[in-house]
Amino acid sequence: MEPDNELKEILNPAKTVLLIWDVQNRLVQNIFNTQSFLENNKNVIAAAKKHNVQVVFSKITPLPENFDSPVRKYFFKKRFASQQQVPNGLDLTIEPTGNDIVIPKNTASMFIGTNFEMLLRNAGITTVAITGIATEFGVESTARDASNRGFFPVIITDAVSSYNQEAHNRSLENLKNMSIQLKSEEIISLWNQ
Repeated sequence: MEPDNELKEILNPAKTVLLIWDVQNRLVQNIFNTQSFLENNKNVIAAAKKHNVQVVFSKITPLPENFDSPVRKYFFKKRFASQQQVPNGLDLTIEPTGNDIVIPKNTASMFIGTNFEMLLRNAGITTVAITGIATEFGVESTARDASNRGFFPVIITDAVSSYNQEAHNRSLENLKNMSIQLKSEEIISLWNQ
């Protein structure tokens, strides 16, 4: 198979899901590339819908404090202490529409504590294309877990972000040998062929 044909098959709309990872107000307001990030996400979502790629949004849904892990509380407090707080911080910044699925989650991997894997297997999905925040946390964890479970992880590099650009870049470099990395225009072009 030619490389482009191989990518086209991997990203076959019938076998691909587009995961929009934690695009929530509090996170979007603190990333280094807000405007281009949102534009690229909206373009990829529009292309996915045009080609009947299922769109799934993850949504941070905190557990009641007395049921949350002390480890998560410790790192969450440290991670967000310096970030600007915004009204309705956990609301999704991009509104789901139509048949989009919203999956609440409590960890930095879409595969832990959710029914995401079951949904993928039931639908015959083999590829998880990922956008969202933060590259070095949930995006990387989910990409690694996808690969470990036999799904192709595809990271849309200009539609992922972080509040720490250096950590974002390092994460993408770490994932080069275990994920497919494409820009939004490249995945849209593959779906349009």
